[in-house]
Amino acid sequence: MADSTVPDASPPTRRGLYESSSQYQHWRFSPTQLQEMRDNLTNKAVSTIRAAFERDEPGSSNALEFLSSADELALVRLYATKIPQLSAHFRFSEEIEATGISYLKRFYLKNTVMDHHPKNIMLTALFLAAKTCNRMVAIDDYVSRIPKTTAADVLDLEFPVAQSLNFEFAVWHAHRALWGLFLDLQTLDPPPDPDVLHEAHKIALDAIRRSRLSDVELLYAPSQIALACLHRANTDLVRRWLATKGEDLDFAEGLCNSITNEIDAHGVAPPVEMVREIDRRLKLCKNPETIPGSRAYLRRRAELEAMAAAKRKRKAERARAAMEAEGDPFGPGMGDGAGAGSDSSGAGMDVD
Repeated sequence: MADSTVPDASPPTRRGLYESSSQYQHWRFSPTQLQEMRDNLTNKAVSTIRAAFERDEPGSSNALEFLSSADELALVRLYATKIPQLSAHFRFSEEIEATGISYLKRFYLKNTVMDHHPKNIMLTALFLAAKTCNRMVAIDDYVSRIPKTTAADVLDLEFPVAQSLNFEFAVWHAHRALWGLFLDLQTLDPPPDPDVLHEAHKIALDAIRRSRLSDVELLYAPSQIALACLHRANTDLVRRWLATKGEDLDFAEGLCNSITNEIDAHGVAPPVEMVREIDRRLKLCKNPETIPGSRAYLRRRAELEAMAAAKRKRKAERARAAMEAEGDPFGPGMGDGAGAGSDSSGAGMDVD
């Protein structure tokens, strides 16, 4: 009989690089999870803002029309369309552009537009993306080319944005996965026509750029998005490639269709007039605690300063108590203990 205590000698399953990434572990969700996160975030913000208005003037929140999670998402998507324009202005790479959009979308999975307007978050997200993609830009140069923007508008939000990202700056992008597919397709036998392959890559890349306005990067792996966009560009080419990999064609094509349907539905900018109406309502229902000079802002600032002062006081008291318990870390004073005895002894010595 085999010894049941002998450990299994089979090697452990190794996860791929993407499966080991923070993106896979922390920034990938199901559609239901995404909707619940956004609804909960918006509902919590509405409750907080309503309470802030009521503290200043009871009944003042009754006439307000607060934003829904769909309103917030539309506003964020509009400002996501501004990042490619700004990237072109600075001649940033596609990597920086895509990373900036990812940072913007991730930020609003932890925050609400009623606390932070997407305009300044968008500028900060792109500035931070340039840093993390090793394309340093001086802040003065950056803001000098953006009308009505100061260095403080960007730098004051840099830490909150980084904190909302959990300081996880690496982003796996579909356009890089598409390039890998493009190279692998060239190994097919017989090889595809170069003009056909380049045209498919061009069409697929355009679809990937549109996909950045949708939620697909929060739902699917970059390689799946790239394959779906290439499948839309040239189905026969992708079927040939799938056959060489032994993949289930029906399953793969079903997945590709789900992804491209999502891109078709949401990979476009929302209507400008609709977003203007949302922005108009936002000005009325914005969290007053984030508006400098408002009573709610001043009250909140005083509360934070009082909390900080209390924290400093507790820290000082703990440090003082620790010193008293341990005694003077530098030993007894010159007039205490052995020092005093030495002085008395020395005083009784004969001096010739």
